[in-house]
This record gives sequence, structure tokens and C-alpha cells, in this order.
Amino acid sequence: MKALRLLAITCIVLLGFTSFSQKPLVINLHKAMKNKELIIVNREVTPITEENHKGIKLSKAYGEGIAWLNNIEFSNGTIEFDVRGEDVKQHSFVGIAFHGKNDSTYDAVYLRPFQFKAADEVSQKKMLQYISLPEFTWRKLREQYPGKYENSIAPAPNPNAWVKVKIVLNETTVSTYINGNKEPSMVVEKVTSAKTGWIGFYVADTSGGDFANIKITKTD
Repeated sequence: MKALRLLAITCIVLLGFTSFSQKPLVINLHKAMKNKELIIVNREVTPITEENHKGIKLSKAYGEGIAWLNNIEFSNGTIEFDVRGEDVKQHSFVGIAFHGKNDSTYDAVYLRPFQFKAADEVSQKKMLQYISLPEFTWRKLREQYPGKYENSIAPAPNPNAWVKVKIVLNETTVSTYINGNKEPSMVVEKVTSAKTGWIGFYVADTSGGDFANIKITKTD
């Protein structure tokens, strides 16, 4: 009887941990900014107070910029957020960094809003990008694996509007869904062996961006 009772208690505890790990974490970005729970790298941050988008704005600057979410370790699961760039050619790159180890080592998926209205097929295929820094930049991936780590979005979003992004990480695969589409706009295999790390809002060289409504659901 004691053995059965211990087994039952163990099962309840394990089920409790499973349920907790799968409960979505919704982050109040205004509160996080006020309490200095965002670690800002190479950018300035200010609040956004729009209705339904009470988030943050990262300023424009040279080099990559990140707003790390402090004290959050993420392996597999789902990251959902709203992001807004702008229709300025070669100056709008906005997305999310994950599996971060430091301020220069992380994976990221980002949008190029200025390509959303592209007329030619080559440019259309550059709307969405995966990278793994510092080694696998967009340039290196494009040269070595043309068309594999970037893709189009259908239907293409408004380049100056908020875009809903959902990133699903499952072991070695990164799937990106845009604006509630049931089918992913891009599915790639990670190019590094990193399995866990930090999460942060990402903007690339010369770009700023707006971010809101982040929700994180862990599966392990």
C-alpha cells in the first residue's frame, strides 16, 4: 500500500509540473520595462500605449539590438508576439531572438517589412529570415543554402502595420506562422546545436521596431 500511495503522489506531482510547464506566460512589457526586467542591448527603449498594443519601441541604431526578457530560459514550445516595422528599404528588420547564450550568440527569426510589397519573385522570397549568430548570418546562409532559410509570406502583410508572429520550436525545427495562418510561412532546421537559452525582441542593423503582446508557452 505504501508503494502504491507513493506512486500515486509521484504521478500527481509530475502531472502538476507538466501542467505548469504548458501554461502560457503573458508578459506585461510596460511593467517589465518599469521594473528593469528587460535587458536592453545597443538600443533605447520607450513605451507604446496604443489600444491593444501596450508594448515597447526599440530605437534605430547601427548594429544588432535586442531587448532580452530577464530570467526566462526557453527550450521548446511556442513564442507569440506582435511586431511592427516600416516600409523603408534596407532599414527595417524586426523579429525575435531565442536560445540566446550572450549578446552576440543566439538564433533569430525576423521580418523584412520593406519586402512585403515587392513585385518580383526573388524579393518576395526575402520577407522572412532565419539566422544563427555569430556564424550563420543571413548573407552566409543565402550564399551556402539559397532559398532555404528565408521565404515569402502569403498573403503579404501591410508593411507599416502590426503583424502577429508565432514561432514554434520543436527540438531542432523552427516553424513560423504569420497573422494566424494555419500553415507556416517558413519551416527550417536549426543550424546549431543550442537547445535552450534566452528570449529577446530583435532588430537588425540600422533598424528599430515596435513589440507587444508576447506570450510564451513551454513544452519542456
